Amino acid sequence: MTATRSPAIGRRSGRAPRGLVRVLQLLLLPVLLIALWWVSSATSANYYMPTPDVIAVTFGEVWFSERLFVDVLPSIGRLLLGFALAAVLGVGLGVVLGLSPRARAVTEPVLEFFRAVPPPVLVPLLMLLVGVNTPMKLAVIVSGCVWPILLNTIEGVRAVDTVLADTCRCYGIRRPRWLTTLVLRSASPQIMAGLRQGLSIAIILMVISEMFASSSGLGFTIVQFQRSFAIPEMWSGIVVLGLIGFALSVLFGVAERYVLGWYHGVRAASRGE
Repeated sequence: MTATRSPAIGRRSGRAPRGLVRVLQLLLLPVLLIALWWVSSATSANYYMPTPDVIAVTFGEVWFSERLFVDVLPSIGRLLLGFALAAVLGVGLGVVLGLSPRARAVTEPVLEFFRAVPPPVLVPLLMLLVGVNTPMKLAVIVSGCVWPILLNTIEGVRAVDTVLADTCRCYGIRRPRWLTTLVLRSASPQIMAGLRQGLSIAIILMVISEMFASSSGLGFTIVQFQRSFAIPEMWSGIVVLGLIGFALSVLFGVAERYVLGWYHGVRAASRGE
């Protein structure tokens, strides 16, 4: 009698190797880079290249202390608040300009001018206008990360399918339901792309704003370590920034999959999956 294998068991047994392969793919490059850094630093007499084990020990000593509450958490708070303000401003203004060609034509030259100004250049000006305080740091973050959100929102709103717009009009769907059901949903893929770009810029500007004028925060602390030649501590601060960026990217990816679940479903259906 020939034994039959349950399809469910076959699927379950096949999932573990695929999951293991995925984990190995994710860890392979970081492990290789750390190994390369270890070999390079161990065979070098360069004081500015400590070995990964020294950085790891310093990381635990420096950041699992009061610096977590004095520097790390306030920086993350300013980062998230500045990003949230930029998201509200960028999406709100982007919807208005995307729906109004006349308003877009009037504001486009001014928007292009301010978009071309590098945000770090505005730091001295904002220090004079706002002062050396938390609002100045938030203004620096917003001034940089609002642009990809704004421009992607405008293009997403402009690209709304006219057939769907006519269908909504025929069924009597009016604002604000028309705005939430059709416009924002249709533009959401590009809005999320702009938000992802803005989040990366927000991390950079958070550090820059703290480097210029601050007495606390990750940017300030890393600069202080560099000026006092505390090299392992400086590298440990860079590792903290990398981990924050990675964690925020993962969390944003989860939120993006939730918000764009319908979009990925439509694309999968169009491919016949």
